[in-house]
Amino acid sequence: MPFVIYVLGLGIFAQGTSEFMLSGLLPDISRDLGVSLSSAGLLVSAFAIGMLVGAPLLAMATLKLPRRATLVGFQATFVAGHIAAALVPDFTFLLLMRFLTAMAYAGFWALAAVTAMAAVEPGRRARAISVITSGLSISTIVGVPAGTLLAQHAGWQAAFWAVAALTVLSAVPLLTAVPGERDTSARQLRLRTEVQSLAVPRLWIAYGTTALVTGSFIGIFSYLGALLEDVTGMSETLVPLVLGLYGVGALIGLTIGGRTADRAPHGTILAAMGTVTVVAAALAWSASSPWVAVPLAVLLGLSGFLANPAVQAQVFNILGETRTLGSALNTAAFNLGIAVAPWLSGLVIDAGHGLAATAWVGAAFAVAAIFSTLLGRHQARRHQRAGSHLAQPPATQPAESR
Repeated sequence: MPFVIYVLGLGIFAQGTSEFMLSGLLPDISRDLGVSLSSAGLLVSAFAIGMLVGAPLLAMATLKLPRRATLVGFQATFVAGHIAAALVPDFTFLLLMRFLTAMAYAGFWALAAVTAMAAVEPGRRARAISVITSGLSISTIVGVPAGTLLAQHAGWQAAFWAVAALTVLSAVPLLTAVPGERDTSARQLRLRTEVQSLAVPRLWIAYGTTALVTGSFIGIFSYLGALLEDVTGMSETLVPLVLGLYGVGALIGLTIGGRTADRAPHGTILAAMGTVTVVAAALAWSASSPWVAVPLAVLLGLSGFLANPAVQAQVFNILGETRTLGSALNTAAFNLGIAVAPWLSGLVIDAGHGLAATAWVGAAFAVAAIFSTLLGRHQARRHQRAGSHLAQPPATQPAESR
């Protein structure tokens, strides 16, 4: 992998820590700001909605700007929003800052994906995406537990300060790794061409799969810290350790998925979502036992992130060279799942079904993702057969097609 891939992964690690650290911070934020746990969970959805809006909007608004300056600009906005959130401990203001910083993160993510795709040959796209996305899994191994410990000993604001500092540090190598000039290559296509590239039905099936895959594990993970404390009965000092183990599972899943997704994206997704379904159902029934809940949390991270490179690869395979807007919409699809699944989990909690019932929300998303993947595979095979048919010389075509 080119060096720039690892630099972009470092940027995702810094900002991804903020995306996922709320799993361990929600109880502290809920108590400190005087809101219910399900209301505090809206901070996860607010971040996801910001990414949902920001990914396509900022990707196209910055299409002709220098990539390096744009990426650093997104990071600077992200840092400013976290400092503001730490200084003003008000729930409504915190919701607003989560939304705005998520927009900046979405712009960074979308442009980072396009930059990575331009740096590698087509057969290594899924591997490059898995390296970048590994920044997220490393954030759950290191950043999320560290943020939880900071919140427990110095207040949740300390975690926001730490994310701001980490993001500043990640911007330093980016200044030398990414070219500063504008990209004038054929990949920087006109807006009309970018929009026209979206008129492919199977692309939207792939986007739907991305959202469902993400919802399958994030609907559980968003409340995992609270579940481990209130249902499993673990002490709060052990929760960061389990969240770190979840991240280890996620990193293993990304590594495996990065090596299989280019060859078999649909098979990788089906295997991952089948595993998530089983793990989620088992967690719903056995969340009260730490000896069962902890291994299941690791398996949830592994199986959920196993599908991540595959959903990215199938989208890029469909898009070809028109990747900027299409990539941004896939980022938006990720965050549609991140916005909807925790919201549904919150409704389940408010309905009195308990924290363990959030696992059934994850299982439902996983089953839906299996059906969506099967539909996408069917459409892909039809597309391949149609392309093969058109490529045949007339003399070799079947009689009924002549």
